[in-house]
Amino acid sequence: MKRFVCVILVASLTIICLGINISAEVEIDSSIPSAILIESTTGKVLWERSPDEKHIPASVTKIMTILLIMEAIEAGNLAYDDMVTASAHAASMGGSQVYLKEGEQFSVTDMLKSITMASANDACVAMAEHIAGSEEGFVAMMNDKAKELGMTNTNFENTNGLDDTVTEHYTSARDIAIMSRELINRFPEILDYTSVWMDSVRDGAFGLTNTNRLVRFYKGANGLKTGSTSAAGFCISASAKRDDMQLIAVIMKAPNRDIRNEAAKKLLDYGFAAYGIVNFDSDILINQYVKGGTQDYTSFDLPSYTEVLPKSKLELVERRVTLNDDIRAPIFKGDTVGYIEYTLEGESIYKDNITASCDIAKETYFGIVSRLIKALIMI
Repeated sequence: MKRFVCVILVASLTIICLGINISAEVEIDSSIPSAILIESTTGKVLWERSPDEKHIPASVTKIMTILLIMEAIEAGNLAYDDMVTASAHAASMGGSQVYLKEGEQFSVTDMLKSITMASANDACVAMAEHIAGSEEGFVAMMNDKAKELGMTNTNFENTNGLDDTVTEHYTSARDIAIMSRELINRFPEILDYTSVWMDSVRDGAFGLTNTNRLVRFYKGANGLKTGSTSAAGFCISASAKRDDMQLIAVIMKAPNRDIRNEAAKKLLDYGFAAYGIVNFDSDILINQYVKGGTQDYTSFDLPSYTEVLPKSKLELVERRVTLNDDIRAPIFKGDTVGYIEYTLEGESIYKDNITASCDIAKETYFGIVSRLIKALIMI
């Protein structure tokens, strides 16, 4: 019996030490029809269950609304301190809201707080009308953006996810992960809003509490958006970061909030426990010889590379640099002069070009003579 226990312990420790991929053994509540876990930088899928099924997303819809708001700020069409006036239509929204009155003004910053933390339906409509002139115009922008991002199982009918009157408002776990990744990667400053547990608007008179309890109770949680209606069930796009790795877990149509949150935590726990990031920064090869140029030496650019791998594999990635045999002038900036290859246990996992950092003109006859004369003078 002691020998049997020892064998089991050794086998268990071996599995842990080797970091064997246990994805097949990671399961979330069976009542959840669709879910996905991705790493944000690379977009690599670490776990999935029916990720392309179409489901009603409830307020997770707001991720696309937030993305378009941030794009408007980036384009210079909107500023954080701009004042946005609520219309009668915006003020009429039900569900989660900050109770905007017709004609009331919020800054864009306070609108973003209201949307990201309190899931304010009225603030979404007010922002949509401010940016596009109408909610319908903004929804068209949302659907255009979805197509641009390759969200093939998505169609929006409104800005906030209210689903009591819609008939074709849907998306998928994968598509939510796609737009969540786009938002986080392009606009990491949005996490300054989505990671806050409590705040206020109206000069402190109206308190806000984040609908995403994970930002308070889960280590590394920094977003992103919850949603729930009777038709949609309980949904979430949960983001968290540990050790420079940003994960996104999407849960669709859970039967209640607790099952939704536990499933998101379980997927995030799995991702952080089983995977890590290997990162090679961009680099420069200096003092590289070039034949027949106006200068003998130059530098070449090595591109960066990032990959997500099981933790046991992180130290096994190697980088190999191969330059062309005969590098001659003229060379123009960006010309391919070789390739860089990353291997894992001897097998290629990624290859990219090495390029010239600058132009090098071909040496002329008179240039050669001139250089010889200068060399003689130096002697």
